[in-house]
Amino acid sequence: MPSTAGAARTQPRSSSRLRSILRNYRFPLFILTGVVIGAIIGLIFGERATVIKPFGTLFINMMFTLVVPLVFFSISSAVAGMSSATRLGKILGSMLGIFAITGIVSSIVMIAALWITNAAEGVQVEMTQPEDVEEVGSIGDQLVSTFVVDDFSKILSAEHMLALIVFAVIVGIATSSIGETGKPFAAFLSSGAEVFLKFTSIIMYYAPIGLGAYFAALIGELGAQLVGDYVRVFLVYYPVAIVYFVVAFTLYAFLAGGRRGISAFWANIIEPTAISLGTSSSVAAIPANLRAGKRIGVPRDIRETIVPIGATIHMEGSSLSAILKIAFLFAVFQRDFFTPGNILIGIAVALLAGMVMAGIPSGGFIGELMIITLYGFPAAALPIIQIIGTVIDPPATTVNSVGDQASSMMVARALDGKDWMDRTDESEEIESDDTPAEAVAPENS
Repeated sequence: MPSTAGAARTQPRSSSRLRSILRNYRFPLFILTGVVIGAIIGLIFGERATVIKPFGTLFINMMFTLVVPLVFFSISSAVAGMSSATRLGKILGSMLGIFAITGIVSSIVMIAALWITNAAEGVQVEMTQPEDVEEVGSIGDQLVSTFVVDDFSKILSAEHMLALIVFAVIVGIATSSIGETGKPFAAFLSSGAEVFLKFTSIIMYYAPIGLGAYFAALIGELGAQLVGDYVRVFLVYYPVAIVYFVVAFTLYAFLAGGRRGISAFWANIIEPTAISLGTSSSVAAIPANLRAGKRIGVPRDIRETIVPIGATIHMEGSSLSAILKIAFLFAVFQRDFFTPGNILIGIAVALLAGMVMAGIPSGGFIGELMIITLYGFPAAALPIIQIIGTVIDPPATTVNSVGDQASSMMVARALDGKDWMDRTDESEEIESDDTPAEAVAPENS
């Protein structure tokens, strides 16, 4: 009979634990359910599923409308609240170092996967001459237009995200440098950041419907492109991206916070994962990433600096895809990619594509041109890698976006020590129970 009594005690405990999990994760589960239903609709109805795309576009447009003021207030308030310029310098220095390391790691992972599987061998693709090649101007003009704009109104656009970030950083520095006089404005910036985070929470109630509709249209449109040898691209990139997403990000979370870091990371990353996968936009996922970082416990000045900047210049998924594009072209033109020289150039190109080119206007196009010119491929190769980019864009964007969160955790570990997760910012308000995406790290039992 004791065993029966023990089983009776265990059953309520298990049901209570299940209710707790469902309560903590209910909104991320709603989002995932919407995405899964959308994917099923796209697979069943194909291109006809695009009829519901406007419902998804409504959500995407709201997110892009939100992202500019959110990025401005988040970064400027974080910089204004820093104790010194030294802290900002340390954050940026650690950020760039970690961005470079993770970019190199992702490139090596794809190289290893291609070498082990020989997936690109025997590829044959019909080539056409590119039409209407985009004019991108000199590199000097590109750099100028990356970091500054010629009119204030252009700052208020997601198309000039790096210029907005530079502007917000300078506003924060100026606010902090004038001491007492700047405190009212610093309070305004901090209040603005909280207002737009709450705005994000309100919009997210529509996320399951919006993402489901957008994902249905995405799957319906991509289905027609996954034909012929481009299926190989799909079959190589998607599994590698999934493995990298799970293994690499788990490792990074462990390096940042041990087992507790892993639990906190995976408990709070569902929302930005679903948004970036459904929208194919790292910028659209910035609000969700900032919320996830707050719940994980990443210090405010770190997350509000790294997440917006990372959305423009930190692209681990793009590094994975750059290597795949290069290897694919080598196979098409029957050349050997796996020589030391070609591999080193490939890693350099992937790093440039993932950190430098990604943040400038027409950066993706410039990165593709760089691949073609550095390796001496003909212009007819351009449409090939553009199609590859379209096929692999959803998982690449997801890796890009979620990688920013993992990097922010590692920066917190580098700057604040191994106990960074035990430190709490008393000025930050804990979100209420009815706020979307309220998942928190499960307690150890």
